Amino acid sequence: MGVSALSLTRLPSCIPGIFQVVALLGLLLLLFKVAQFYLHRQWLLKVLQQFPSLPSHWLFGHKFEKDEELQYILKMVEKFPSASPRWLWGNELLVHVYDPDYMKLILARSDPKAHGTYRFLAPWIGYGLLLLNGKTWFQHRRLLTPAFHYDILKPYVKITANSVQMMLDKWERLSDQDAPLEIFQHVSLMTLDTIMKCAFSHQGSIQLDRNYQSYLQAVGALSNLMISRVRNAFHQNDTIYRLTSEGRSAKQACQIAHEHTEQVIKQRKAQLQDEGELEKVRKKRRLDFLDILLFAKMENGSSLSDKDLRAEVDTFMFEGHDTTASGISWILYALATHPKHQQKCREEVQGLLGDGVSITWDHLDQMPYTTMCIKEALRIYPPVPSVSRELSKPVTFHDGRSLPKGLRVSLSIYALHHNPNVWPNPEVFDPFRFAPDSHRHSHSFLPFSGGARNCIGKQFAMNEMKVAVALTLLRFELLPDPTRVPYPVSRVVLRSKNGIHLHLKKLQ
Repeated sequence: MGVSALSLTRLPSCIPGIFQVVALLGLLLLLFKVAQFYLHRQWLLKVLQQFPSLPSHWLFGHKFEKDEELQYILKMVEKFPSASPRWLWGNELLVHVYDPDYMKLILARSDPKAHGTYRFLAPWIGYGLLLLNGKTWFQHRRLLTPAFHYDILKPYVKITANSVQMMLDKWERLSDQDAPLEIFQHVSLMTLDTIMKCAFSHQGSIQLDRNYQSYLQAVGALSNLMISRVRNAFHQNDTIYRLTSEGRSAKQACQIAHEHTEQVIKQRKAQLQDEGELEKVRKKRRLDFLDILLFAKMENGSSLSDKDLRAEVDTFMFEGHDTTASGISWILYALATHPKHQQKCREEVQGLLGDGVSITWDHLDQMPYTTMCIKEALRIYPPVPSVSRELSKPVTFHDGRSLPKGLRVSLSIYALHHNPNVWPNPEVFDPFRFAPDSHRHSHSFLPFSGGARNCIGKQFAMNEMKVAVALTLLRFELLPDPTRVPYPVSRVVLRSKNGIHLHLKKLQ
């Protein structure tokens, strides 16, 4: 008892000493971290000596106003024609690449998607074809490639045309109000309607069902939140992010998106319980996207797990409608601001389709001028502004410059398409850049990326764009709204900060 009392009387006098030890250890840890930061930065500066960049702050990196990223990238391209680092904060950086030879070399390699960028998409779309790497990615890619065979894509043209006509009927009613129309949301609903019918065997029309507006709103919110998180140093940690208001909003939006895809899977499974539907599927020479997933057997004989199944559905649901909606909306805007090209496309389509009651697979290769205009719009407004890789081994480019293993490389498609060394007068809309007799670098135009990991649905997307543009030009003259010029911003897809507003003048 006496010893215990003596110990208690002495304990308070020990506390200052403990605090001193803790403080000393904390200081030593801080000094270690500072030294580690300094040495790593010196190494980065040394390996990047061959790649100059715009002036930056040692801690806050390259700073610009919110939604000014694309304008910053254009300044970078103007001064450094091939590649340039962009410091995010501290020692975090991306090396932006926008030279066709650089792009070709990187896309020919098997570097994984940059984890530090793409992992923020995982809670939303899971590890499907977009985020997977290595052998698993190859297995999934090989599994899903038959879903985009031309035998499958041919009947989709009619389905797409019906969805487009439904959107145009709505536009005809709204155009009577003589006010400009914000088209992106309408086009998004139409492309969602198309992908649901083509890839997921959906019955009925999405465009007539208001419940799907919540899914589109969730996708828009997740696109904004993901980019916001990538740019915020304090939101990199998952635990911290979950405690923020943005983290809670992202979780709620993910839940809405997942409920939608789970319902799609559930409905198709229920349809396949019907013997008639099952027999119809078995007689098909090739299966649609979702049916491939549901009937899939991997190389080891096992079926896809529910988690893998939903990841692929989430991925293609998003990629199959949002990127195409971006492309179509910007194409229509480009034609609205270039009336001579718009009229020439219209005359070509009128000569081919007449009243446009029926458009077929064979028509899609018989509109060369319209296709040239579509490609030129995709050059100026690429639906996916950039993709990124993490170098799994060093790389040396054709000019002798090199980058070490471990660096994140942003393949800036927007910068490539606006690089004056690649495209003279890049801001000028000139469809003759894509004339049949034109010559260009194989990797100078990458609206669907390139290499082995190019967009699996690029032919589906191009077909949908052609159908949408052709049928729209038969019904309307497109005019820009001079009071609301679209302001391109980089999200997961290229969007406009203030929407895309057009006047739609019904043709007689």
